[in-house]
Amino acid sequence: MGKIIAIANQKGGVGKTTTTINLGGCLGVLEYKTLIVDADPQANTTSGTGFDPKNVRNIYDCLVNGAHPKDVILKTSNPNLDVLPSHLDLVGAELEMINMPNREYLLKSTLEKIKDDYDFILIDCPPALSLLTLNGLCAANGVIVPMQCEYFALEGLSDLVNTIKQVHANLNPDLVIIGLLRVMFDSRMTLQQQVSEQLLEHFGDKVFKTIIPRNVRLAEAPSYGLPGVAFDKSSRGAKAYLEFGAEMIERIKHM
Repeated sequence: MGKIIAIANQKGGVGKTTTTINLGGCLGVLEYKTLIVDADPQANTTSGTGFDPKNVRNIYDCLVNGAHPKDVILKTSNPNLDVLPSHLDLVGAELEMINMPNREYLLKSTLEKIKDDYDFILIDCPPALSLLTLNGLCAANGVIVPMQCEYFALEGLSDLVNTIKQVHANLNPDLVIIGLLRVMFDSRMTLQQQVSEQLLEHFGDKVFKTIIPRNVRLAEAPSYGLPGVAFDKSSRGAKAYLEFGAEMIERIKHM
């Protein structure tokens, strides 16, 4: 399959990292060989999968110093799930990348070296429309947009969709929006229900049917360095991400 998927939203705190870790964990459980790429200098995906970002080689070494990703990738406790870690140094990488040739394609070039080793590669993009996010979009076949059903999330969504359209037109003709994922959803809140309905009205079948509920066990899992499905597979959140993983696989098959 060898699909590269960017998990992107320029708004912070909308569940990108949670979605990347849990989707990766679920794909691993479903026996798809999966690589999680932490392209965010905050390195929360790295720590959330059980690694100390201060003590490992990381994606900075690949993008700036030309290290082979196989020398940087880390194995998790799930034999089907690997991680290409991040580090705070990645903040400086953007400044160094500006003057490098083909700067938009540095991540793509890195992932081309190991793309055939995986069924899925998931890129956790930073919460900004930055050069690192642009690298993620240029490397990817598709984008998943996690978002909370709140008013301001709708405002930012149009900017992101326009950016994806521009990248598709000018830099990566293979790029498509796989779908919008509603996360941290609380059905008791009227506003969230209203925004959810607006999403369905405007984006139709681009909105995943699966909804990820707000769930304490999902929130606890990263502190143990585990995806929700490994931490507590019986939790509502873990079950929802397993359902989402299956829905995403079916959607990609028909793209």
